[in-house]
Amino acid sequence: MSANIFHTTPDREIVSTRIFNATQQNLFQAWANPQYLKKWWGPKGFINTFNEFDFRVGGKWSFIMHGPEKGNYANECEFVEIIIPSLIAWKRHSKPLFQVVASFEEINHKQTKLVFKMIFDTAEECEKLKPFVVDKNEENFDKLEDVLLSMKA
Repeated sequence: MSANIFHTTPDREIVSTRIFNATQQNLFQAWANPQYLKKWWGPKGFINTFNEFDFRVGGKWSFIMHGPEKGNYANECEFVEIIIPSLIAWKRHSKPLFQVVASFEEINHKQTKLVFKMIFDTAEECEKLKPFVVDKNEENFDKLEDVLLSMKA
């Protein structure tokens, strides 16, 4: 597994971690399959319209996040590394600019640890978004928990 896909330092990273009651395969599929991903991606109240989801290295992920009260937020991303079922990395081409590395570590057959790392070009950019992003990532993971429960059914 590539731990350092993007060059980074701790002051340029926002790292969110959670242990999910799900197999590594199911957690990975919740990220890799757009039918699941569009149900949970984004903070509480957000929904998504996926325009393109080409899940391969070099493939594009183009989508619009629709805010709960107003606002449509266009996102353009490119997958840069995929290791099934342990890692997905992409680079955003829309602002705010950052890279993402999501790793999926099996703890046991029924639990998987997610490490979600957002990597910014500068410490200043990271600090500007950190007050908002940390809580929003947790909302995102709460929605992911719900999707994982539906996958078990």
